[in-house]
Amino acid sequence: MALCEAVASGSPLLWPRVLLFGDSITQFSFQQGGWGASLADMLVRKCDVLNRGFSGYNTRWAKIILPRLVRKGSGLDSPVAVTIFFGANDSALKDENPKQHVPLEEFAANLRSMVRYLQSVDVPEGRLILITPPPLCEAAWAQECLQQGCKLNRLNSVVGEYARACLQVAQDCGAEALDLWTLMQKDGQDFSSYLSDGLHLSAKGNEFVFSHLWPLIEKKVSSLPFLLPYWRDVAEARPELSLLGDGDH
Repeated sequence: MALCEAVASGSPLLWPRVLLFGDSITQFSFQQGGWGASLADMLVRKCDVLNRGFSGYNTRWAKIILPRLVRKGSGLDSPVAVTIFFGANDSALKDENPKQHVPLEEFAANLRSMVRYLQSVDVPEGRLILITPPPLCEAAWAQECLQQGCKLNRLNSVVGEYARACLQVAQDCGAEALDLWTLMQKDGQDFSSYLSDGLHLSAKGNEFVFSHLWPLIEKKVSSLPFLLPYWRDVAEARPELSLLGDGDH
């Protein structure tokens, strides 16, 4: 069999997807040691991990672009897991940062809208994980704001209100939730080491997110096969017999 004929005879490989949707904390998660990169490493040859993080975005903008990222297709095209990770920008104080600020009730409504949309394109709520924003270290973020020539534009207590709203939406919609805001402050611990600038994650913070997110993701992808056979298992004389099957092993 000619090579081109052999390739043509193989079924297309349908590579499952995990979708990470969020703001800069998601966008930067593929940097070395980031929580998204760690997920991708754990899932190599099982599924693709797609980074759809948009620095500076809030839920008002996110719900507009979500239909451009996920559309209705066959069941096999549907992501096996989706994280929705917003709130760090929505919770910005209106008087100091009106462009990114989204009122609390609208924030919750936007999250519900995104969950409903995903359900409408065959991504059931059981595949969704809503992640709360992490706590804000006000002293460190105030220094960042000062360097940018502005006043402190976020407060940890306000971020907590958005975190609780996120948890309520997850509960109401039947989705899973990861409450970073509470976990990072558990038992009054100093959470500043989890943040690089008071807002974004440090290396330790990325490790923390991954350690708590992976068990939730793992449950949703545990049945996925290892795609294509291990190299020692490829038939030496006629490799196409091993490589042009259904793709799993």
